[in-house]
Amino acid sequence: MTDGRHSVSLISPLAAAGRADEVVQRVSQAIQLGLFVDGEQLPPETEFAGQLGVSAMTLREALASLRQQGLVETRRGRTGGTFVRRPASPPVDLLRERLRGMTTSALRDLTDEQFAVSGAAAKLAAARASGADVRRLYTLVHQLSKASTLGSRIRADSRFHIEVAQASQSERLTRLEVELQTQLAELLWLPPEASATEDRATDHGSADATGPLDHVVVSAEHAAIADAIAAEDADRARMLAERHVEGNLRRLTALRLALAQE
Repeated sequence: MTDGRHSVSLISPLAAAGRADEVVQRVSQAIQLGLFVDGEQLPPETEFAGQLGVSAMTLREALASLRQQGLVETRRGRTGGTFVRRPASPPVDLLRERLRGMTTSALRDLTDEQFAVSGAAAKLAAARASGADVRRLYTLVHQLSKASTLGSRIRADSRFHIEVAQASQSERLTRLEVELQTQLAELLWLPPEASATEDRATDHGSADATGPLDHVVVSAEHAAIADAIAAEDADRARMLAERHVEGNLRRLTALRLALAQE
């Protein structure tokens, strides 16, 4: 069992008028992305509310909703508290609805921001990363290459980008990367619907950006970024990170357009 204080530090505070549903969305995304590990204990309510920038009443309402969704559980007694229960896979249908509700311009704006943030983080990481930072990056590369479930692939992917930002030793870039991962990572890994898969099966000659994301290919892209950081090649690290994000934009745009045609 681990304490959630460090994990919470990666989540940006909500606006002063944050509502319970905003807390639910932020915390549930953090759980799905692996910012909280399964079984991790969340901080005491007063402390947690302060870190998120919301009232204790708002947090209690949010925790009640998270309990109903099976994402946390509360245990009583001397060793009690609120603990994370991470699901095996993300809510695919809800994610498709969220993507369907986004405009292509909104997706472009988000990935434009990630282009700037991820590129800058990779460049700085190449100059500032410690040996331990580089080892963590390679560990996450390996985890993604071997990940067998959708949830584990999302977590290894998003955690790699967050670790690059942390290796940059920039608190602002890290917070921005975490925020971007909570908005984009799960959408990026959305699997195609059965009908779309059947349609593609009749067209063997064309590559389709809405097809299943190949975790081995993504892992190889991560490995190249990690290699550049390890070699202290700042310009190459930035270029590879930016190219990686450009690919994400193409996929997300294609997925969004495919949903609009259903």
